[in-house]
Amino acid sequence: MMADEDWNIPEDMRPDPADYSFDLRTALASVVSLKTRVPGDAFSARTLGTEREGSGVVIREDGLVLTIGYLIGEAESIWIKTSAGRVVPGHALAYDFETGFGLVQALGRLDAPAMKLAAAGLPEAGVQTILAAAPQSGRAAMEGGALACSVVAREPFAGYWEYLLEEALFTAPAHPSWGGAGLIGPEGTLLGIGSLVLQHRDSKGRKLDLNLVVPIGLLHPILDDLLAYGRVNKPPRPWLGVYCADQEEGVVVASVAAKGPAEKAGIKPGDRILGLDDSEAPDLAGLWRSLWSRGAAGVLVNVAAERDGRRLVLPVVSGDRSKFLKAPRLH
Repeated sequence: MMADEDWNIPEDMRPDPADYSFDLRTALASVVSLKTRVPGDAFSARTLGTEREGSGVVIREDGLVLTIGYLIGEAESIWIKTSAGRVVPGHALAYDFETGFGLVQALGRLDAPAMKLAAAGLPEAGVQTILAAAPQSGRAAMEGGALACSVVAREPFAGYWEYLLEEALFTAPAHPSWGGAGLIGPEGTLLGIGSLVLQHRDSKGRKLDLNLVVPIGLLHPILDDLLAYGRVNKPPRPWLGVYCADQEEGVVVASVAAKGPAEKAGIKPGDRILGLDDSEAPDLAGLWRSLWSRGAAGVLVNVAAERDGRRLVLPVVSGDRSKFLKAPRLH
């Protein structure tokens, strides 16, 4: 989720203020650090830990911070630190599972500028960008948190945790502290929020590290709902509680969520998922699309699986993922 605390972007990889038409230092001052603590009995504690660190971007003058949701999910405390060294508590306002975005409301005055959101359209591959993570206080540290990079691809991304972006942004070179980092476009607007680092092999078989960025265009249609309700105001998607991987033989279950719908239905690690009801699932993206097309959380899904050479059909009563997580104390 985060690199070692002593990471620093080499000077020759940092953005040069002279190359941009906007005030780079003002833009970087919108990027803040987040430190969260999660209870030990939280659903996500075993996989994501109880202490999480990352970044966020101030997007409103009242101290609204946009970040990546896994940093703040189930948090019992959040501390926000600005590039000027100001520290204030925050409240986990929303976590949208479909996009992965999270919102934090500062509970004190940040004195940090708000970054304007880019328009909904996606930037073209080749666009020069900046991926900025929260630095420690001080000018040198602020500059050391920003990486000059470019958009190298716009492609679908399927995550093993029942997650799918139909068009994600991929940037290179990769930032060592990607979680919640802000992707800044050539006009100084926020293009997206960093989520992952992934390895890609180029045409010559060389490994290339890329950052996956959630596009800001996905936030525009849901922001009002997130502010008003803490979630998107529609029925939740069905959730199985499986963690799967695309392998040569198909979609294979790596693990299942404890006490989740899949575990209760008897799905086990090592099972190969063949499809849902009467449709096949050749890959992760196809599996998630098929699942979400069934209706809302609570719908019964017949999972066709292969185990030890035998075909099984396991009825699963899907769940609402949010019901398994600890909710914020207030909204």
